[in-house]
Amino acid sequence: MNPRVRKYSTFIEQTFIEGGKEAEQPVTMVVVAAVLKNPWAGQGFVEDLRPEILRLAPVLGEELTKRLVAVMPADKVEAYGKAACVGVNGEIEHASALIHTLRFGNLFREAVDGTAFLSFTNVRNAPGALISLPMVHKSATGKRSHFLTANFQIADAPGPDEVLIAIGAADGSRPHPRIADRFQDMAEMEAQRRQNL
Repeated sequence: MNPRVRKYSTFIEQTFIEGGKEAEQPVTMVVVAAVLKNPWAGQGFVEDLRPEILRLAPVLGEELTKRLVAVMPADKVEAYGKAACVGVNGEIEHASALIHTLRFGNLFREAVDGTAFLSFTNVRNAPGALISLPMVHKSATGKRSHFLTANFQIADAPGPDEVLIAIGAADGSRPHPRIADRFQDMAEMEAQRRQNL
């Protein structure tokens, strides 16, 4: 079950002032990332990725979740997401494989009492590239106040034959949310449609 993790990295960002105005409550975002040997590296095109997914995804999901909730308690999490980045010798599918399975995501979702899907990015990049990890509210996906993005980078990762996977969480919305949520837009557009009939 050893995922051959080379390192774990944790990033914490707290925002106190946005737009020149102090936030009522500081907003904290946490990202926990694992850098591991790409399990499909050097094998050419691998048709069946499932054996490695079943072997590694639950172990990685459990470890990353444990590390994240140690920094941000589960009951404080309001928004969440995930990201995967494969090194330049790998396929984007290799990054996707390790995070796009319920065996990975459900561990995080259940730990923080979430019901929404985990928003995501999956890309190929060189070491030190800036990685964006998007988030949505953990249960109300139309709540635009919680459309957040954590940016992070690891100077030496992912290596050419590595995969970097991460989960992220926030304990609140953007500091000064002022745009309508998706449900309000839908109600207004439906009212306008009916008026134009």
